[in-house]
Amino acid sequence: MIKIISVIGARPQFIKSAPLSKYFKLSKINEIIIHTGQHYDPEMSKIFFDQLNIPKEKYNLGINQLSHGAMTGRMIEKIEEILLIEKPDFILVYGDTNSTLAAAIAAVKHHIKIIHVEAGLRSFNRKMPEEINRVLTDNISDILFCPSDEAVKNLYQEGINQENAIVSVVGDVMKDTIALFSKDNAPYDDDISDILVTVHREENIISKEKLSNIVNSLNALSEEYNLIFPLHPSTKKRLQEHNLKLNFKTSKPFGFLEMIRKIKGTGLVITDSGGLQKEAYYLEKPSLIIRDQTEWVELLQDNVNTLCPTNSEMIINQAKIKLDEKYNFQRDIYGNDVSKKIIEVIKENHH
Repeated sequence: MIKIISVIGARPQFIKSAPLSKYFKLSKINEIIIHTGQHYDPEMSKIFFDQLNIPKEKYNLGINQLSHGAMTGRMIEKIEEILLIEKPDFILVYGDTNSTLAAAIAAVKHHIKIIHVEAGLRSFNRKMPEEINRVLTDNISDILFCPSDEAVKNLYQEGINQENAIVSVVGDVMKDTIALFSKDNAPYDDDISDILVTVHREENIISKEKLSNIVNSLNALSEEYNLIFPLHPSTKKRLQEHNLKLNFKTSKPFGFLEMIRKIKGTGLVITDSGGLQKEAYYLEKPSLIIRDQTEWVELLQDNVNTLCPTNSEMIINQAKIKLDEKYNFQRDIYGNDVSKKIIEVIKENHH
């Protein structure tokens, strides 16, 4: 029997892991889950396990609220201890968090094959910690599952190709999660809004100027539109530190099923999240992405998603324009049955 250790630690990873964990079980693959604890708040962690039927983790490292270096270092140390006990055939990591990089480094030192789901994404902004995590993880992975041809092209440009790794375009595993959990999940009255907002990315909340611009634009929009804004714990903390005030009611973070209803019930998503811009697309909602670049470049086609710098006036103007436009969501960008494709490739490469 194939033995895989999956390492997860943050909201996007919980969402991506749900369908794969389900199919691992159906395929008689022995999956052991390590939860690093990177997202430790119950609203950002436990609720996702419960709602998405993710199997309970065997190990919870409880590592969080540290600097990037300290967090990554402690995770490497703890994951290495577990690898020596469990001796898996593969270690599987998702995306671009500190948990992802730490698990990959721990595995490569012990010659354990690394599977990277969501490989090849690039923002080409090396100031983003996520960019460093994904570039380094891709460079030491053995099986790289890419969401798109663009992701494969990025890997090839860095010298990662079929000569030194297995590179496979399978699509976006998050599409499977949406397919599994969104069908019978209709919005309630309190899920209805003109604009759904999330802001959490480090580059946007550390800078007082950027966060202030975002707050000013949201306050202005709230005078004309109904906004729903679930506050990420880090964003809440930074708003207090920078002494910035939102003039409308915010809410605590939502579980996955609540967030799906909120997306279905909104006219526009304003976000700096990589995952949410895709969830919105799959549920046929446009997004205004308050960043200078996105890894998910395919979503910019047909003008469904638009990049917007953190400038108050531009955010306000672009939001109004996007609320008035009609969009074409017919393009099937990131495939279907992604989990099944991933499992086929893993089985083919288990020696």
